[in-house]
Amino acid sequence: MLLQIQGIISTISLLDLLDMVIVAFVLYKLYVMIRDTRALALLKGLIVLLIATVISKWLGLNVINWLLNKTMTVVLVALPIVFQPELRRALEQLGRGNLFKKSVFLDEQEQESLLEELGKAVAVLAKNKIGALIVLERETGLSDYIETGIKVDGLVSNEFLINIFIPNTPMHDGAAILRGSRIMAAGCLLPLTEDRSLNKELGTRHRAAIGITEQSDAAVVIVSEETGIISLARGGRLVRDLDAESLKEKIRPLFTSKNHTFGNFLNWRQYS
Repeated sequence: MLLQIQGIISTISLLDLLDMVIVAFVLYKLYVMIRDTRALALLKGLIVLLIATVISKWLGLNVINWLLNKTMTVVLVALPIVFQPELRRALEQLGRGNLFKKSVFLDEQEQESLLEELGKAVAVLAKNKIGALIVLERETGLSDYIETGIKVDGLVSNEFLINIFIPNTPMHDGAAILRGSRIMAAGCLLPLTEDRSLNKELGTRHRAAIGITEQSDAAVVIVSEETGIISLARGGRLVRDLDAESLKEKIRPLFTSKNHTFGNFLNWRQYS
């Protein structure tokens, strides 16, 4: 056995090693790209089906194996449709040369500045019952939604955010999308959630916030125009009745966690 392993190793050239390293690197980058997105959950489901197919064949469960094989065929045909947003985003990033770039995080000073400006703006908007929808982009790119609005690409400030949502202005309706410490666009259109179990009191802003967080890993700050209540949506869930300080504590893990996780994003509850 040892001699066989040594024989195999002796046949591996430097080009073979380079080939394996490149493939491993590409697979890792693809994993990073789909991590914390719907695509990863779908990929896990596909792996479960594949494992079940192999086990059923090994155990001689012919009927189950036949059903699983047919299911796998349908799934493989449907994959390009299911993964269409992720495939399109990957091709766009590849064309722009961004596929293998390292994610850029805010440093501590930029983070605190963003949180301070965001907190001040939300407090003023809530006090005056000015409706607002502010999307914080994470790993999932939101370029498609940015293109539906008015391009801004300006540094975040509380005055800027407040002016965006002043009633009867061109950018009032729709969402402002933030990428890092910059406002990329305002007046953006977001997909509405299809969850029919939500409380009927939740308006279009809240449904749009939940909708975009169902399709991406973004976090969304909502200020109700009717009540002035501050809410935060993430992962298809909504937490309400926040103030400026508690809001900042909820979103701080966005910038402090190197693993892109919401370590302190606790006490979520679904309003239905």
